[in-house]
Amino acid sequence: MTNSATTPRELLTIAVGVARDAADTAYRMRAEGVVVAATKSTVTDVVTAADRAVERQILDALAVLRPDDSVLGEEYGEGASGAARSGVRWIVDPIDGTVNYLYGLPYSAVSLAAEVDGVVVAGVVRNVNTGEEWTATAGGGAWRDGVRLRCSAEVDLGQALVGTGFGYDAGRRAHQAQVVAGLIAHVRDIRRLGAAALDLCLVAEGRLDAYFEKGLAAWDLAAGGLVAAEAGVRVAGLAGRPPGPDLVVAAPPALFVPLHDRLAALDAAGGP
Repeated sequence: MTNSATTPRELLTIAVGVARDAADTAYRMRAEGVVVAATKSTVTDVVTAADRAVERQILDALAVLRPDDSVLGEEYGEGASGAARSGVRWIVDPIDGTVNYLYGLPYSAVSLAAEVDGVVVAGVVRNVNTGEEWTATAGGGAWRDGVRLRCSAEVDLGQALVGTGFGYDAGRRAHQAQVVAGLIAHVRDIRRLGAAALDLCLVAEGRLDAYFEKGLAAWDLAAGGLVAAEAGVRVAGLAGRPPGPDLVVAAPPALFVPLHDRLAALDAAGGP
């Protein structure tokens, strides 16, 4: 494989192969025992040795397959030598749902996406524990196990099962709890599963009706966001802003506006 392969389908083929190998490594390392290597934003926001090892494996694989590309990873940041030459950047979350991984809860994933000139065009999310795998290409749809995905057809926010997540900073968590308290009476129920990339994939196939969260980084959103969008989900921020750290709202078109408006009234993008 060379850097001349830049179609979404070709990039997805690379992503899937790399992500499967990485997920196998994460699964094996979990069976061998998890070692906490460091903390990030707070003492409860952990980095395991597996996070670092899996990301290093992905970086090394991409360096061989795509030597002129750049990579943005959660653990090692921006590794660049060739972005200007190829226009391709890979966005890596080696283990999304690290706390789940630490505790042995079966809800963590490898997430890998490819951008071309700043636009995400291919992505894969693979559950480390179950082997479930979601893929998407820009304009090519979203898929799991050979089945094309479509999001929920629910039109009533009051009947919607909504996913969310919380940050690790105590002040942010307190604000997010207030938002959930203000929302829960207006939806069917709320789920907090602990891995944003997987949450977005569940919205893509209707296992969640919608999802929102403040504080997502590019690696949390890139692959799962493409999967959701290609399944018909509207993925955006508040008040016409793009999805990002301030807020990500992912919902079918019929649910997006009522959920958006409720979240705006609750100042979901505010707080620390």
